[in-house]
Amino acid sequence: MLTVFGVEGLPEIAVGDDLAAIIGDAVASSALRDGDIVCVSSKVVSKAEGRQIEAADREDAITAETVRIVASRQHPGGVTRIVENRLGLVLAAAGVDASNVPEGTVLLLPVDPDASARALCSALRERFGVRVGVIITDTLGRPWRQGQTDVAIGAAGIRVLNDLRGQLDAGGRRLDVTVAAVGDEIASAADLVKGKASGIPVALVRGLDHLVADLDEPGASAMIRPAADDMFRLGTAEAWDEGYQAGLHAAGQ
Repeated sequence: MLTVFGVEGLPEIAVGDDLAAIIGDAVASSALRDGDIVCVSSKVVSKAEGRQIEAADREDAITAETVRIVASRQHPGGVTRIVENRLGLVLAAAGVDASNVPEGTVLLLPVDPDASARALCSALRERFGVRVGVIITDTLGRPWRQGQTDVAIGAAGIRVLNDLRGQLDAGGRRLDVTVAAVGDEIASAADLVKGKASGIPVALVRGLDHLVADLDEPGASAMIRPAADDMFRLGTAEAWDEGYQAGLHAAGQ
């Protein structure tokens, strides 16, 4: 049986806090078990790691974190930018967050979310003597779909992709392309109990023991689609402009 519940009792996280110890204290009453998966919002990881910076202009901070502009669109309130950030994630505003931080500051994503997840996972395994997994989550929009959902941006001790290729479906037909993004599915399930305004940044997912693995399992970065396989690498306007410029170049103009 799959069970997902929020972990309550965490204090406000500040730079330098021992996040593993704080989470460990909070989950102790839940009697952490073999096969449990601890999902942690990236915001508290970033706060503990000192990723809060002064930024009079959030747009400047977004630019600094941007590797490539995927799409942009003007609206009455300004410009929405969908970009690829230094982690290879494609998301709005490069993951720069101005919510729940002091005025004049913004929060950046962790420098290496997979490394952060490994440190948390290793500390929790050592403290409780059980084999658990850790997923660091963040909120993303999705092409073709309204609304946002949480996805895995960091992971340790868990198989984030469940490759079903070569297996047979219920009707006996061979599966040739099915690779389940279980890391993202777990992150989304955890978000149902964490929420955006509930003050509960950690959730415990129980009942997926078969996905918990060794610490050397590939992290969430393995879920990022390689550029060569990306059929929608640019927004409409950007793709049109790139094609137009290529046409001019080919015509010798």
